[in-house]
Amino acid sequence: MKKYLVIGNPIEHSLSPLIHNYWMKKYRLIDSVYEKRKVEEKDLENIVKEIRDDEIIGMNVTVPFKQLIIPFLDELDIFAKNTQSVNTVKKVKNKIVGYNTDGLGFGQTIDDFCPQDSSMLESIDLILDGKNIFILGAGGVTPSIISTLEHKGGNIILSNRTKSKAEELKILFPKIKILDWGKKPKNYDIVINTTSVGLKKDEKINIDFSGCSGDKNKLFYDLIYNPKETNFLKEARLRENKTMNGQMMFLNQAIYAFYYWTNITPEIDDGVIKLLD
Repeated sequence: MKKYLVIGNPIEHSLSPLIHNYWMKKYRLIDSVYEKRKVEEKDLENIVKEIRDDEIIGMNVTVPFKQLIIPFLDELDIFAKNTQSVNTVKKVKNKIVGYNTDGLGFGQTIDDFCPQDSSMLESIDLILDGKNIFILGAGGVTPSIISTLEHKGGNIILSNRTKSKAEELKILFPKIKILDWGKKPKNYDIVINTTSVGLKKDEKINIDFSGCSGDKNKLFYDLIYNPKETNFLKEARLRENKTMNGQMMFLNQAIYAFYYWTNITPEIDDGVIKLLD
């Protein structure tokens, strides 16, 4: 049996096994199974050894291990190297290679949300070039988001509870601006939550966005996909702002990972969507 898995801590919320096992069944990979495993930092070296020994064929990595896994890998693809963040791992010719499909998945999601037809762009009033994008959090997925948004012309303002972590990202991305946690930029068009705040039902991001009530041009985007509507998004919806959760980014990044492992590009069909509902 070929084993694939996702590692993280926490990991209970992950729907990756549902998605990948669905695709494995659909594409008749009957000798394959995808599982999730809660691990500690001390376990990372042994898990990579399992890949090296062909006990694990492919692996996804989620919080808080996207940077911590890197020292145990032999090579990084260009996206992982540029962001110093890994979410997909596999063995290639006796080398353990780390990939980053988060940026690809996020970029695809933004492209789908902002089609290149000018009339559509006008109708949704969301053009990234020159837009001010306020990012909350500086964790494992954040470098991928920043890299993608800068490539698309966005101006990035970053805030994190631990300011030093935000400043570390500024070394990678010198153009970003750092803001103390709890403060808001004077002008912002998009707010993206990249933190894990919201995975639990009672969690809230205690930043006051009431000043943008009724502004239907502002987008509040939460990378969390389970639950489908966090308090961050619920509050934005009640203010009549645009909202978007991480469902499509999650699916798009999973497509790339599945392809890297199997050379099959899976389809996002109704069956996959229902798994996330």
